[in-house]
Amino acid sequence: MSIILIGGEKGGTGKTTLAALRALQGRDVLLIDTDIQASASYWAQSRDEGQVQPRVACIQKFGKGLQTEARDLARRYQDLIIDAGGRDSVELRAALVVAERVYIPIQPSQFDIWTLGRMDDLVKTAQGFNPALRAWVVISRASTNPSVSEVTEARSLLADFEHISLSPAVIRDRIAYRKAARDGLSVEELKPGDPKAGEEMLALFREVFDGE
Repeated sequence: MSIILIGGEKGGTGKTTLAALRALQGRDVLLIDTDIQASASYWAQSRDEGQVQPRVACIQKFGKGLQTEARDLARRYQDLIIDAGGRDSVELRAALVVAERVYIPIQPSQFDIWTLGRMDDLVKTAQGFNPALRAWVVISRASTNPSVSEVTEARSLLADFEHISLSPAVIRDRIAYRKAARDGLSVEELKPGDPKAGEEMLALFREVFDGE
């Protein structure tokens, strides 16, 4: 059983692809959407309307009750993937207390990296209640231009944070992610596919669920 938290406001991080790939492995997966933008819920609705199999269940949950609800749901599902958006919210703090791993998507810009100081503090506080919690930053929407050095610069800046580590996975800004999300698909299910997007998401998927 896994409880995975995606705690960031930037799209293209693959929470829906992670859920779909896990379901394709035969796992009973639940997406918990706590983000007011409801992108995960819209994705799941599109998937249901398109009768895409396997089905990925999704619920919306807000407020302080998320912590208790997630623990209860973890007894009914094999994997929970929680979308907590990017702001410091009651839902994000509650999810940090119950999650095993949190992945924080950022764009590789100085502004986004500055916001991580607050997240580093939140993870530190949550670890006081949830010592098993581990946190990683995932660079998302990085340029596909190999001459742009923003990813390298982001890596050096992230070395200053104590409670969050840098994921080796890098998600680049590709149209395939937006197309897949619109149709309730994972990038692996998109036809025609994008091999580079597929490779990126499989790398992240293996990192999140390696050995499980």
